[in-house]
Amino acid sequence: MDGPGDADAAGAGDLAVGTEAGRRTPLIITEDFDLLDDLLRLCAAAGARPEVHHGVPARGVAGNAWAKAPLVLVGDDAVPRVRGAVRRRGVVLVGRDQDDPGVWRRGVEIGADHVLVLPDGEQWLVDRIADVAEGVGRPAFTAGVIGGRGGAGASTLACALAVTAARAGHRTMLVDADPLGGGLDVLLGGESAQGLRWPDLAASRGRVGGGALEESLPELHSLRLLSWDRGDTVAVAPEAMRAVLAAARRRGGVVVVDLPRRVDEGTAEALAQLDLGLLVVPAELRAVAAAGKVASAARMVLRDLRIVVRPPASGRPSGALTADGVGRFLGLPLAGELPDEPGLSSAQEAGAPPGRDPKGPLARFCTALWDRLPAVGGAR
Repeated sequence: MDGPGDADAAGAGDLAVGTEAGRRTPLIITEDFDLLDDLLRLCAAAGARPEVHHGVPARGVAGNAWAKAPLVLVGDDAVPRVRGAVRRRGVVLVGRDQDDPGVWRRGVEIGADHVLVLPDGEQWLVDRIADVAEGVGRPAFTAGVIGGRGGAGASTLACALAVTAARAGHRTMLVDADPLGGGLDVLLGGESAQGLRWPDLAASRGRVGGGALEESLPELHSLRLLSWDRGDTVAVAPEAMRAVLAAARRRGGVVVVDLPRRVDEGTAEALAQLDLGLLVVPAELRAVAAAGKVASAARMVLRDLRIVVRPPASGRPSGALTADGVGRFLGLPLAGELPDEPGLSSAQEAGAPPGRDPKGPLARFCTALWDRLPAVGGAR
């Protein structure tokens, strides 16, 4: 059954915006021009181009947008024109009068899933619009790598994990969350690559578009990289870390985060978005003691933290710590032993990233690790 506003909706007074085929286009229904200005502004902030009508679009108008739109935003003024429309999911009633309790009753009348009043509900609405515009599916599997002590090899492992994931066909983003680490772009041989770095995003607030973020970053070795420049910025606000990682995750695939050993507010935001944390621990007594402190801080936020033990480069002497022993000491499950790869340093100096040789010990270790994770190993 079509709504009583169909005749008006089909008239010449309607405004149609962004009706390109294939777009996930929100539908706005209102004649309140002040409210329309607000909703268009919020759609722009979410990276969406909506379709706008004064009433419920008639069948055949814009492909019956009322039924097909992934999200319908109904202005409070349009309730009489929407009241008789066929019920559907994804309808939000939007008002501007904070003191009008009747807006909730009108939301029930039109079968709205949500009722909100601007400006208080702006951020929620931007997030909802962006979700439908981007076609959010399964979020990316997000793994973070932390060094148990300085020089443990966390950055090397993070790069190798990202390189092997990209080679396996996953959409991959590598995020350098350690401002004092020297820059993963250097480790990947891409310090001169064009694209945004953290200082360009460090002041981000609210919603960051996943597609826009991906397209703006340097592409190296079939992955996208968010790293640091050579400037003086040494911190990322927690709001920016939250917004950027949330955008990265919405694109799906795999996100790998190289984390600092200190857990500040920005790092805590990153830890909260991880599916898996890997703590790289050299099999040395002092390194294990230091790793214990890092693990205690990380586990306050991170749900799944495992260790990757790095045996001594010269082999394990008699009485040295074993990988299982390190795990028992720290009370953490063992994800594996990080193999030594001869010639790794010289290869990096020549611009070859860790894990680039698919037959090398490091790449084989990373591939096996990904394959053991059900959320990654069977997905492409």
